[in-house]
Amino acid sequence: MDYAAYRRQFFVDPPPEPRFDVRGIGGASIFVEDFAAALAYYTAVLGPPDYVEGDDTRGWRLGNAWLTLFPSSEGGPRNADIQLELSSPEEAERLHGALIAAGGTGEAPSDELMYIPLRFCSATDPFGTQWVVYSPLPR
Repeated sequence: MDYAAYRRQFFVDPPPEPRFDVRGIGGASIFVEDFAAALAYYTAVLGPPDYVEGDDTRGWRLGNAWLTLFPSSEGGPRNADIQLELSSPEEAERLHGALIAAGGTGEAPSDELMYIPLRFCSATDPFGTQWVVYSPLPR
């Protein structure tokens, strides 16, 4: 299916008026049972955290949002995913590779139609969080 057909089939035209003036998503928080292992994993993938509060809070700046890691006595995330748009398909594949190299799992990157044509690189971290890493493709 080409993009024009995809838009006609799945998008409302004209689009509904937004109810709020949302500027973006400020961040995502992950609560994990094994905080030390999760901290080691995310440091291996993203580098050292940008924010450190006590022994139990770490934060990484991701574009205009924050990823915050917290310990949990109730287990890891349940049915959560984090979506990150990267600057290029190559950059999306690079992050996807880092998530897997550090111990995550995932399928090979693919080109998809998801609102727009994009390179889709999905991975799951060792703690159950789904990472949807993508980049728009040139049209």
